[in-house]
Amino acid sequence: MTSPAHAASNDRAASGFTESLSPEEFKAVFRGHPGGVAVITADAGNGPVALTATSVSSVSADPPLLIFSVSAQSSAAPVLAAAETIVVHLLDADDLRVAEVGATSGIDRFAELPWSRLVTGEPVYHGVRAWVRCAVIDRMDAGGSTVIAAHAVQANITRDSEAPLVYHNRTWHRLGPDTAL
Repeated sequence: MTSPAHAASNDRAASGFTESLSPEEFKAVFRGHPGGVAVITADAGNGPVALTATSVSSVSADPPLLIFSVSAQSSAAPVLAAAETIVVHLLDADDLRVAEVGATSGIDRFAELPWSRLVTGEPVYHGVRAWVRCAVIDRMDAGGSTVIAAHAVQANITRDSEAPLVYHNRTWHRLGPDTAL
């Protein structure tokens, strides 16, 4: 019988990597690296999906591009693999419930929170700090995830963020004036 560590080592070798951290080591390293919190919504024709992500990053201002990754294990992955457009909701501490709902598996992520569709059809949560509607321009498989690149085509800022929401060491955190260095 092959041990899990040996199987992981074989998987890394098969992918062309001869040296690699274990998944546990990699997760432990990134637990200490905080990330801004976003919820991504989409609908490829079979109903809306949402997921919480800390991997959203701006790439370019001209043209306005962003990227994020989605795990193949996410229930939203098939829709995000097919959707031509998405909405990225950039959250602050007042939007904690939106983040929690997007991170909870096995629930209807649109049953509890107020939302509607943009005139272009994408699902958007009401009252979040800001959202950006994007056209998906590229997808790249990366390990057990897909990296999605998107072009920002429309945005709405509801409020300036006085308390950004971040995720650090498996916990939600609020940044505030007293945390500035």
